[in-house]
Amino acid sequence: MSDLFLDEIVRPDADDEGGRSARRAERAERARRRRQRRRRNLVALTITAFILGGIGAAVWKLGLPLVDDLRGDPVASTDDYPGPGVEPVTVTIPPGATGADMAEILLEADVIASVKAFTRAFAANPDASKIQPGTYQLMTKMRAVEVVAALINPDNRVVTRVTIVEGYTVQQVLDRLSSVTAIPVEEFRTAMEDTAATGLPAEAGGRYEGWLYPATYEFEPDQSPAEMIAAMIAQTVKVLDERGVAPADRQRVLTIASLIEKEAKLDEDRPKIARAIFNRLNIDMPLQVDAAVAYGLNKPGKDLTLDDISPNATDNPYNTYAHNGLPPGPIASPRAASIDAVLAPADGPWIFWVTVNPETGETRFAETYAEHKQNEALLRQWEAENDADA
Repeated sequence: MSDLFLDEIVRPDADDEGGRSARRAERAERARRRRQRRRRNLVALTITAFILGGIGAAVWKLGLPLVDDLRGDPVASTDDYPGPGVEPVTVTIPPGATGADMAEILLEADVIASVKAFTRAFAANPDASKIQPGTYQLMTKMRAVEVVAALINPDNRVVTRVTIVEGYTVQQVLDRLSSVTAIPVEEFRTAMEDTAATGLPAEAGGRYEGWLYPATYEFEPDQSPAEMIAAMIAQTVKVLDERGVAPADRQRVLTIASLIEKEAKLDEDRPKIARAIFNRLNIDMPLQVDAAVAYGLNKPGKDLTLDDISPNATDNPYNTYAHNGLPPGPIASPRAASIDAVLAPADGPWIFWVTVNPETGETRFAETYAEHKQNEALLRQWEAENDADA
């Protein structure tokens, strides 16, 4: 045999061993790669499950507002109460309060569940800017959108409404205030002793008559007697200021206006009565206003006697039969129309006036006493026909 032949002969045991080793290594490498892939897949699955779990929790938590958003309700969520409310509660919104300020007040009273819910509801309601300061009757644990709606509705305000009638005296005003507020008249009288607290102007001379403006007022539950009186005086000052009445002229204007208030039955007659009063003042003639005499005696005008209106009854400073010029001050609270009549009296020569028909308020005016007597006869006729003394 040749060497060449011998060289081509391979020993099977050596080659098979090397091949097997290579194959084992390859299989091991493939197995290692499979394990790595499995580990990577396991990690990916774990992360995915975690993410999906978080999303699921978020959907569970936020699902309600997301659904509500689709329904057009931007504020319902777990940071809001479901409503409609549990227990009655009063809440006071101060002047100048912003939506955020209101939210803090409402949260403190447990009306809302969170500031966030209310501020969103406030921003979403175009009428929220109409909310007025004051005290409101609400419920605890209300839904935010319902709270905003309740604050917009003035019917939910807790106020005491008091109507002061034109021509009321101070005593009548205080009686009215007391009957509505259940505050004793004495407390109002005590409050009125502090003219600085009530804002009574110095030109009033410490007297409130004529300064308590007739109107309908809304008082908050915590307002004091002094604050209520101050509101009425402030309204009188406002009416006078709007008409350009100087402070030095206020008391005189109110005095004449109060006489007109008690004498006039119809608005159209107020400027005429004002002119008749000025005509008498200009000739230094007694005003002879029965309402003033009755005020000074604290009795109804229909109960006046001849002695009451006698020129000799000088002990009554409001006896305009005995004293020339204006009485010491107003005798009642005049309305704006009476004040306007003082500032713009009608043109005419009248000196006398008398209401000839108490039912309709018809009033006749006269320049002479003879004409006046004829007008008085018309009143007597009406009284006879209507059995006025019965």
